[in-house]
Amino acid sequence: MAFRDHLVGAYSPSHSVSCVHGLFDLSNERDHEMIVASVTETPGHLAAMNVLSRERLCDALNASPGELIDILGWAMENPQQPNIVSNGPVLENTLDTVALTELPIPHHYREDRGRYMSASIVIAEYDGQRNVSFHRQFLRDDEHVVARLVPRHLRTMVDSARAKGDTVPIAIVNGCDPVVLLAAAMSFDEHIDELTVASTLHERFYGIPLPMVLLSNGIPVPANAEYAMTAEITLDDDDEAPYVDITGTLDDERTEPVFRIHTIHHRNDPVFHALIPAEAEHKALMGLPRAPTIKSAVSKVVECHDVHMTEGGCGWLSAVVSITPSSVDDGRKSIAAALNGHRSMKSVTIVDKDIDVSNPIRVEWALMTRWQPDQDTIILSGQKGSSLDPSRNEDGTTSKIGYDATLSPDIDPTPFTSVQ
Repeated sequence: MAFRDHLVGAYSPSHSVSCVHGLFDLSNERDHEMIVASVTETPGHLAAMNVLSRERLCDALNASPGELIDILGWAMENPQQPNIVSNGPVLENTLDTVALTELPIPHHYREDRGRYMSASIVIAEYDGQRNVSFHRQFLRDDEHVVARLVPRHLRTMVDSARAKGDTVPIAIVNGCDPVVLLAAAMSFDEHIDELTVASTLHERFYGIPLPMVLLSNGIPVPANAEYAMTAEITLDDDDEAPYVDITGTLDDERTEPVFRIHTIHHRNDPVFHALIPAEAEHKALMGLPRAPTIKSAVSKVVECHDVHMTEGGCGWLSAVVSITPSSVDDGRKSIAAALNGHRSMKSVTIVDKDIDVSNPIRVEWALMTRWQPDQDTIILSGQKGSSLDPSRNEDGTTSKIGYDATLSPDIDPTPFTSVQ
């Protein structure tokens, strides 16, 4: 399927909307409902926002949140190669002149440095390895963006290439089906080609492996994407940010790698995915793929049922995990395992199976009736933190906390069971 297939029912204004603050203002006015709008600065191009919230993702894929987490985890364990095809809709148009300013790349928050691609994925290949990941990209000029690279696989790839004086060939892709976006948001301790996970998901939900076409630089891209750009990660750096990220706070200005775009391809009547940072869509796409890694880690020490990345934790910094303890220390073991499963996480609450992990009222109820702060709380200092946490220490470390709100298996649960 394609990104545009998930836009049914979107609100479409009768007038065109500016990509400089106008799309963001319209989304606020419409309470962040799904919107598809023509863009004033870029005739012939549309922009879509608020497409893939957690609820819409689950509806689109016909799976409950718990089922989707299990399917994502299964796909991680069963990767398969995508299907390279000779042609696809993404190649319907090739722009003769690269002019990024003529694409509907939005400037959402007035506090941002400028116009940003926030939902575009980067597919990179170097030295026999391929990586697919999200990186916000500041529109510097018609041919260049400056991308934030956190210290994960692509950053390692770029550092290795630069040590040899090499640039890295990439594709920048916007407007992908959600299974591709979910796979691109995954992170692994060992190298796994995210496109193989996306292909497994594509076959699971749509019945065929992910179809892909090769760009002129040899990088494969999803055949049904809205936009695909051949590009390279240069040897140059430039200023990037400030930028409102998933926490709704301004991320720091840094010096980051410059990408040079060589060719732009797009579908007929293309729809640019103009994701708004810190809104529900951002939290779902970034946070949901972390739940399977947390569940996998916890399942190694105890029976684990469900994981929910919380809204208050921005879909990134906090989770609730349900388990069935078989020994008195399983709650504490689960805390350690969950924090290992997603190392950017700052807080985790462990509850029993009878608690709906997605219901903050029931989670707080479990804390108030099953948790003793001085006995059931773990606080860790000097931990690796998230660069998105504005309260982190100057050296990037943070403290972390775990709450064990489970019942010990050796006690009678009757007094702790809700009769409501």
